[in-house]
Amino acid sequence: MNTKTIVAVLLIALGIVALAYSGISFSTPGKPVEFLGLHIATTDNHFIPPVAGALALAGGFVLLLVKPRSS
Repeated sequence: MNTKTIVAVLLIALGIVALAYSGISFSTPGKPVEFLGLHIATTDNHFIPPVAGALALAGGFVLLLVKPRSS
């Protein structure tokens, strides 16, 4: 398998997961806050909409179907 095929399969898998779960949400550690001697940890929430999953799915299929140009 070449790199193009691996990327295409990963895009298709990510697109299917994003569409199946109506989007993907995840959180990352945020910037800690120091207030009156207290150390408060925060998190940032992120959301990948289903439209991005549909675009990834379509892009994966295009990568699989397009043949490289021969010079």
